[in-house]
Amino acid sequence: MTRLTDNLDDNYSLFIEEIRFNGELWGIESEDGWVVVDSQEFEDTDVIPFWSDKEDAEAHCVEEWADYQISKVEIEDFVQEWLPELDNDGVLVGANWNVELEGLEIEPLQLAEALAGVDAD
Repeated sequence: MTRLTDNLDDNYSLFIEEIRFNGELWGIESEDGWVVVDSQEFEDTDVIPFWSDKEDAEAHCVEEWADYQISKVEIEDFVQEWLPELDNDGVLVGANWNVELEGLEIEPLQLAEALAGVDAD
């Protein structure tokens, strides 16, 4: 069903590789906006999860998110608009979270550097 595993670093590497190659990524939203979850790592911090593959994002549209739909974001918009705004708001990016909603929480500017090829770690 999903290619994502419990190896969070591999899932993150796949995220970088695929959105660079495909030029798009996927999030989950409803009429009320994008899915935002509490950080597992930092108190009082929000995370917006994104996936590099449409099917991996769709796998999360169940239970409390059953009425949500996936939405595509073009990489140019993500890098130029989303990441600076998320950084200003102190919101982290969840990269390719697995079905248990486990994954890395990345600082937006760190992700922008990784996508630019400055530092993929």
